[in-house]
Amino acid sequence: WQTATEVNNYGFEVERQNVAQIACNLSNKWETLGFVEGHGNSNSPKEYSFTDKPAENGKYSYRLKQIDLDGSFTYSNTVEAVIGLPTKFELFQNYPNPFSAGGGTSAPITTIKYSIPAVVGTAHELSLHLFVYDMLGRKVATLVNKKQAPGNYSVQFNASNLPSGIYFYRLEAGSFTEVKKMVLLK
Repeated sequence: WQTATEVNNYGFEVERQNVAQIACNLSNKWETLGFVEGHGNSNSPKEYSFTDKPAENGKYSYRLKQIDLDGSFTYSNTVEAVIGLPTKFELFQNYPNPFSAGGGTSAPITTIKYSIPAVVGTAHELSLHLFVYDMLGRKVATLVNKKQAPGNYSVQFNASNLPSGIYFYRLEAGSFTEVKKMVLLK
């Protein structure tokens, strides 16, 4: 951040708030992360920085508490940052594809990965569905059918009860929908 001028500026406390905890009514407290010393009195622009590395991925709000030499203070506007979370919905190609029994297992298993971003204006968890369909459009498996928080996920699909063929898997989360194709060989 930058100041244009400073009058009696003792410094800045950097504060953080976990947005997910607020959404879940777990906490609305601001946590003081550190202090950055000010320049007292200055007529020239000054540059400041502070680096935060939260232990958990998530969405955070940040603000500055600017403190004067006499102890009075004011707060800056808050800004939000998403740390380590996906920035968009994604459904990845299953791996391996095609897949079959082998590699030390007697069951044909493949892994499907997907990402859920933090979506502004929605609850902290989204209702998510991951279904598998055959070539005729019949649902043959439900892999995920629950609410999930933003993050990166993977699920294994065991197709031992299905015949060889082409299948489609469909991810639905809020208004997002994506379909991918996979091939089962037995």
